[in-house]
Amino acid sequence: MSLRKFLPLLLVVLSLAADACAKHRSNAADNTPGHFDYYLLTLSWAPQFCATQSSSASSSECDPAHHYGFVVHGLWPQNDNGPWPEYCAAARPVASATVQQMLSLMPSRGLIQHEWETHGTCSGLSTQDYFAAIRKVSSGLQIPPEYRTPAQPITASPSQLEQKFADANHAPASAFRVSCKGSDFVALEVCLTKDLKYRACGTDVHECRAPQLTMRPTP
Repeated sequence: MSLRKFLPLLLVVLSLAADACAKHRSNAADNTPGHFDYYLLTLSWAPQFCATQSSSASSSECDPAHHYGFVVHGLWPQNDNGPWPEYCAAARPVASATVQQMLSLMPSRGLIQHEWETHGTCSGLSTQDYFAAIRKVSSGLQIPPEYRTPAQPITASPSQLEQKFADANHAPASAFRVSCKGSDFVALEVCLTKDLKYRACGTDVHECRAPQLTMRPTP
């Protein structure tokens, strides 16, 4: 093929490549600290984690002396549409005093550091203010009494669970999402504005599709 005949084909290939790169860039999250739409507070259900994770035996979260139910997994900056930001800045080790304050909510030093590095750096807050925000929303969240430390398995639909939390917190049901694996309850996700008020979850927070869920009892 002569160069003259090859050149138009080359220009088409380069144009398609440029379009693909532009599309990829448009789908990438903005990792500028503070540039996001809302927060997602994730509370994992410790009995489920401890029963199904092979590495959980030595976890302090699974110590039967503590009877953990809901455990804070993280407070994650999210976007209404598109990917969420992660690893937005260099993360120094979380101060030992802050770690001690958080252990009753997040019973793992490694998790505390991981959450700051992965998500906290995207909040635009200082380390202290980020974990203070977690403490604030966690202390303000009302857990219905029957879901605090159940002695027996609980069966309910995702919508029933979400409505129970909405009623207990005088919030819209759309601010709560249930996470599941099969018919097992895994976590509760709570959507919050940047000033930590309840709001509807974005399209990236998926709804559990199981018709009925089982919450394992606390040990």
